[in-house]
Amino acid sequence: MADKKFGAYICKGCGIGERLNIAQLGTVAKREGKMAFVKDHEFLCNQDGVNLIQTDITAGEVTHLMIAGCSKRAKTEAFNFDSVAMSRANLREGVIWVRPNTPDNQETTQEMAEDYVRMACAEVRFMNAPTPSQEQGRTAHILVVGGGVTGMTAALEAAKAGYQVTLVEKSPALGGMAAYLYKRIPNRTPFADPQETGVEELAKQAQSHKRITVHLNAKVTDTSGAPGRFSVTIAKDGSTVTETVGSVIQASGFTPYDATKLPEFAYGKTPDVVDQLGLEKLAKQANGGVIKRPSDGKPVEKVIFIQCAGQRSDKDGHLSYCSGHCCLTSIKQAQYFKAANPNVDTMILYTELRTPGFGGEDFYRSGQEKGVTFTKGVASEVTAGGGKLTVKFKDLILNEDVTDEADLVVLATGMVPVSGVNIEATPEVQATMESVLNLSYRQGKDMPQLVNGFTDSHFICFPYETRRTGIYAAGPVRRPMDMTQAIEDATGATLKAIQALENAALGRAAHPRSGDLSFPRFRKEGCTQCKRCTVECPFGAINEDEKTFPVFNEGRCRRCGTCMGACPVRVISFENYSIDTVGQALKAINVPDELSEKPRILLLACENDTYPALDMVGMNRIEYSAFVRIIPVRCLGSVNTIWITDALNGGYDGIILMGCQKGDNYQCHFVKGSELAHIRMSKIDDTLKQLNLQSERVMTCEIAITDLQRVPQIINEMEATIKRIGLSPFKF
Repeated sequence: MADKKFGAYICKGCGIGERLNIAQLGTVAKREGKMAFVKDHEFLCNQDGVNLIQTDITAGEVTHLMIAGCSKRAKTEAFNFDSVAMSRANLREGVIWVRPNTPDNQETTQEMAEDYVRMACAEVRFMNAPTPSQEQGRTAHILVVGGGVTGMTAALEAAKAGYQVTLVEKSPALGGMAAYLYKRIPNRTPFADPQETGVEELAKQAQSHKRITVHLNAKVTDTSGAPGRFSVTIAKDGSTVTETVGSVIQASGFTPYDATKLPEFAYGKTPDVVDQLGLEKLAKQANGGVIKRPSDGKPVEKVIFIQCAGQRSDKDGHLSYCSGHCCLTSIKQAQYFKAANPNVDTMILYTELRTPGFGGEDFYRSGQEKGVTFTKGVASEVTAGGGKLTVKFKDLILNEDVTDEADLVVLATGMVPVSGVNIEATPEVQATMESVLNLSYRQGKDMPQLVNGFTDSHFICFPYETRRTGIYAAGPVRRPMDMTQAIEDATGATLKAIQALENAALGRAAHPRSGDLSFPRFRKEGCTQCKRCTVECPFGAINEDEKTFPVFNEGRCRRCGTCMGACPVRVISFENYSIDTVGQALKAINVPDELSEKPRILLLACENDTYPALDMVGMNRIEYSAFVRIIPVRCLGSVNTIWITDALNGGYDGIILMGCQKGDNYQCHFVKGSELAHIRMSKIDDTLKQLNLQSERVMTCEIAITDLQRVPQIINEMEATIKRIGLSPFKF
């Protein structure tokens, strides 16, 4: 540590100076925290305070600094110093804002603040300033897989931003499913009539743009590498071409649900029962004229649209989800008939009519005004005979069974995403799937999928992001959506793809730690080749060499630390986040002896949801126990069980791990972190038994960012549990 220069800066603003003994905090930082100097300031985040720190950095007085003041999530722009290691002690949101300002609380509040100073000093002493990896390189080239509306929009947006684009489409022409449409749902005021699709013009723009190379009748046969340096092999006309791209957008779209799986609706038994794409074909043939039924060419006088056909259903083989566009599509198609002949009887049979989007309600009203009938009911059967179709359904308003006749029946069957090979499917099912990206990842050929087959991309926390860094999903392959939403989706994914390749050029991480320069450091001589890091990495960032040692692909790494938490021999770390930075911080606190009756509770808090929730608890002045000591972690997946063992041996009375929701509806920003933490902590009982400690002393819970009342309740309940079962026998 000879070349490290440590300094502490303590802020007295926002009431910190009035509530805490700043001089005593400075003494703790210097004597116990081993800081070379300590400076305090009235408002450290203002320009004068920032200049104070920057002057010391520029003069070479400090390379490792501890800032005690507000939360690490606050004033990040002010405290943004290059080439230094920095830790922060949360005295505002984490101490004075959660403790009542009364004489009875003064002692415990000061103790709380002193511990946070000790912890931050210990943390920074084992940090180094992150430096970019040596793998980066700027490749201003984006691969777009899929030539539908989503893919063409993404390609054009990237090209307009100055990036080269390779657009790969497996069919002979651009356009995707939208090319089959006669007209589209309107996307502009007054949202009254179907409008031209614009697909042909979009295709012309894509094919004529100087920065876009289009490959038709082509497929991606191999994708390897990492953000900034993906190597992609494209097969076309019996030959292959390999290109290097900076990022990838998968816009492989959807196929319509197979209506032959609905024998009760007579699809395939009579040509007069069609799905929505089949109706588009008939409308194109009519070209604005009267739509005729396929069986005999007779003009359709009555048509019934059956919504949610084979979708929003738990029946085996059906789609459990809503496909989003179907109700608006049926309204659009009903207007095809009305435009040619207002007297055509058009009935839309629905259970719940959903018209999302800015103009959805207006378009629905337009359909009503043109005479489209909307009937709330559930269809049970369609039969053909005597030149007519008979539809049986339950009228949900009148609560009675109804039989009606029609010339044509249209089934709203929904979207099935073209996501490629599902790694969670059985080998037999996988054999029937065709890969889209053909990834050279040990985790599989394509991106992981959600339960319904859509590529894994959390629509709230991180849209477009997938579990494969630098590869983004857009359009109906990500979630069900209509054309307007797909165009917006394409733009969003393009921006993320640009961000990814530019971050890669600087050696920076992608979402959610965008801008982070740290990456895993690996001490090979201590590795036992257990492969836990390789298997548990959610993003496929770790491969194995010929001797099965882990090989870290830094460009793919999201900096979550899951590998660090997985490693049983502690040979994986980051420059500014490691087994030691957290381990030394939790050891630094002052653990009172058993006579003081002051328990100590360690809270390891996920920085993505839990720590923001704790900050908001402070902002709302919600009180919680003065005996808790909080350490933010990048993800619960980074929590190594050695921290738990060290804390228990060190005399902590209780330990709480707070992370994001896990499972199918997970909210973990690193996908598997919370789930892995629960699995690891379920095995900590053996350690507790060996130490002769109660299992209640360690708990893991799922927290949402909005759990302002629940978080302090859990902390206070742990304090109550300790009072009930007694202090730890390991008190010094």
